[in-house]
This record gives sequence, structure tokens and C-alpha cells, in this order.
Amino acid sequence: MIQRLILLAALALACAPAGAAPAQRFADHTPPIAFYVVKGPPGVCGEGCDSWIAAEGKIDSLAAARFRKFVKQVGDRGLPIYFNSPGGNLEQGLAIGNILRETKAIARVGRTVVRECGFEAQDGEACVKLKQSGRELTGELWTRGAMCNSACPYLILGAPTREIAPDTLLAVHSPRVILNFSSGAPPAEVRMQALQQANARADRLVLDYLKRMGVDPGLLSVSRSVRFEDLHVLSREEIAKFGVDRREQIETPWTFEYASRGFVYKTVMTRKPGETSFRTTRFQLVCFDADRFELDFQRPAPAASGSTSVAITNGTDRLNFLYPPRKGHDAKGRDAKGLGDKDPGEETWGMGVTGPRLRALASSTGPELNEGELRAGSWQFASSRLSTEGLQAALQRLLSGCPQPKRTSVTSSSAEREQVVGAAR
Repeated sequence: MIQRLILLAALALACAPAGAAPAQRFADHTPPIAFYVVKGPPGVCGEGCDSWIAAEGKIDSLAAARFRKFVKQVGDRGLPIYFNSPGGNLEQGLAIGNILRETKAIARVGRTVVRECGFEAQDGEACVKLKQSGRELTGELWTRGAMCNSACPYLILGAPTREIAPDTLLAVHSPRVILNFSSGAPPAEVRMQALQQANARADRLVLDYLKRMGVDPGLLSVSRSVRFEDLHVLSREEIAKFGVDRREQIETPWTFEYASRGFVYKTVMTRKPGETSFRTTRFQLVCFDADRFELDFQRPAPAASGSTSVAITNGTDRLNFLYPPRKGHDAKGRDAKGLGDKDPGEETWGMGVTGPRLRALASSTGPELNEGELRAGSWQFASSRLSTEGLQAALQRLLSGCPQPKRTSVTSSSAEREQVVGAAR
């Protein structure tokens, strides 16, 4: 009888979502994970891609069955799937991962905002019902701030192609075993034995799964070192080391967003051959009017304090960022989104750029970012390709909210106008 109780106790495994107190895990307002097809602007999910599968919510005990039914209904359309989930049932996550492997899916992390919800909250009752309706919806897609935590990272590992954007969160922790006994509460020693066997079973399930998916088992060691009540956000180095996403250069598309004002942003993470750490750089574009823009480039401040330069070259055109860069905080101590202080260990380069030159950059393919440093009396340059994916569409959206330029009788040169914009920073 004791053995039977132990086996029944090991059946339910769960992981917890982020940001909740231990007693509030899986609050009733967290909807179960929903799967639905969304259509957005051209190129929103990659070159030639305007539709994707959104998967968001808690991974509940029926999630895998719902997902398999959804996959059959959608058919083989080759759509990437974007997850935004706080976690949930570990066994269901592994089951969904196996389906992703069967269907040769492309899995990413991203937030979907459905237009049909209007002013209704995206997690509101009416909007959730709409997402669960089976209809193909329209919407926007963002990676910044999207999360895949707890059981969700294991789910994503099932996909043969895994692409984790540099501005998303991937977090793990130890699973929690839910004890379900069939004949009342057993003695304490029986509960302890059941708990030990259930934890061992969970480890075997995960280790076998990681092996089949070609992922380093060190991921389980990291998650096991973190209490169920806490979360460990995987660094980019860990994401690459464990084989979640092994790319050495990861870029987000140029993306439009509106906070206190409209802006376009892009994040890039790179790791050069032989290096252990990734470097994070960011671009941000705002407009003063339809002819005048400011483009900022943020990077870690170099250790040396000598002369440096940064420019974007586009064929015969060269866009130079103004020297010297701003160190640490900007004038107000905050970025354009007003979300917090900038890293004091970073520097921000800005340039004023005219509308025609910016549109030429947006329509180009493969411009280069050139970073120079004066060493021992000579300039040393490092160049890297810069993707313009999403820039044209994001620029059009930015322009829709820009005021028209004020016309004067005196026309200044492009260089003069850029200096005026730069001085306005």
C-alpha cells in the first residue's frame, strides 16, 4: 500500500511563474496557455514573414492535448511560434516540446498584442476568450520584456530551431512536486519517501529530454540549484553554453514602440571567436520632425580613455556619430522610454541625420558599423554587418507621428542640419 501511495504522489509536477509570492503561485487570474494565429505587418517575424503562432499563459494540465489539436487544425504552414509564459506543469511542457520536435517548429520568445482586443487588457476576460476562439487575429509582436520562465524553457528546447532574442528573459528554478495521495494523509516518512522518488523521477524525465534535444545537462544542475520560490535568469553566455541558442550574433529587428513618445529601437548581442562574454549594443531612433532625426548608439565604455570614433557606412555614404559620447546617464538620467537609469558603465553616441539619408539607410542591405580606436598613434578599426530588418516599416510608423518640418527661406546644407540636430540633444 505504501508503494502505491508513493507512485500516485509522483504523477504531478509543476513549475512556478515569475513575480509571485510562494503562496500566490498560479493565481486564478492567470489564464491557461492559449495558442492562436496572428497576422501582423510585413516582415514582423523575419524576412517575408507576417504571420506567427502566439502561445501565452500558464502551462496547465491539459495544455499538450490542446496544442496537438491546434497543430492539426493549423496544418503545416511553417509559422514560427512565439512563447510568453510564466511557466506551469513540467510534464505538459515536455510533452509540448516533443510536439514541437515532431513538427520541426521554429520557437522564439515574444509578446503578442492583439488589435481586436481594442482597449481591453490583453489578459482581460473578453480578450482571453477572443484568443481562445480559434479565429485568426491581427496584432503586433515585441520581444522586449517577453518571458519564458520555469517550465517554459524546457518546452522551447523541443523545437529544432530555437531563437532567443537578446531582450527577452529565460529563467529556471527547481520544480515543485505536488503530492496526491489516494487514501488520506500518510505518515511523514511515507510522504518523505514519495517526495524523494518524485524528485528523482522528475530529474530522469528532464535528463532524458535534454539528451534527446541535444542540450547540455548542466541546465538541470543550474535549475536544481535555485529554490522553487526563486528564479535564475539565464545569461546569454549560459544560453549559448547549454545549447539553447548557440548563435554568436543575435539581433532584434528595428522595432517601433510608443511610450512617452514614438521611438524605434534595436538590440544586438555579439561574441567574437575566442571570447567568453557577449557584448550588448543598442540603437535608438527618434524624430524632431519628418526631416530631422537623432540616432543613438549605446555600447559598453572601452577600458582605455583615448580617442575613439563610431560610424555607419552605407556604400559611399558615411554617417558619423558625434564625438565625444555621453557617459553613463543622459541629461535626465533616463532613456527615451523613461523606464530607468542608464548603465554608468556604458556610453551613448548620438548623431543628427536627415530624412533622405535615413531613408537611404533603411532601404540598403548590409550597412556596416565601424568602431575606431586610436592606438600608438594609428587608428584601428573593427567593422560588423548591421541588419536593417524591420527598419523601413518602423520608420514609416515613426514618421506617422512626426510633425512636419518648418520651412524657412534659407536652406542649410545636410551637414549643417545634422549639426543642428546633434546640438539639440
